[in-house]
Amino acid sequence: MATAKASMDSQGVLQLEGDLVFANVTAVLGQIDKQLQGKESLVIDLANVEDVDSSGLALLLEILERGQRRGIALSFRALSEALLGIARLSNVEGLLPVEPSDRA
Repeated sequence: MATAKASMDSQGVLQLEGDLVFANVTAVLGQIDKQLQGKESLVIDLANVEDVDSSGLALLLEILERGQRRGIALSFRALSEALLGIARLSNVEGLLPVEPSDRA
């Protein structure tokens, strides 16, 4: 079964790990929602996401909407080519605030 988790690292970056697929995005959304509490800004790093489908993209868009409603400046780091491809096909790539990754 696909698993995923969201956890805050020592630098205040929310790390997503595992598979952002239909089977688990609802559970991951709950974890992320808890991490949004009391934040003014948050970087979400997807470098450790192993698999993604359109549900993973929907998750990111939902996170953005929740952040906007709460006045939180969100950005994403290290989006995979697969995820960016789904975003392009869905014509929403421009909605994702992406910052450069530390990885070369």
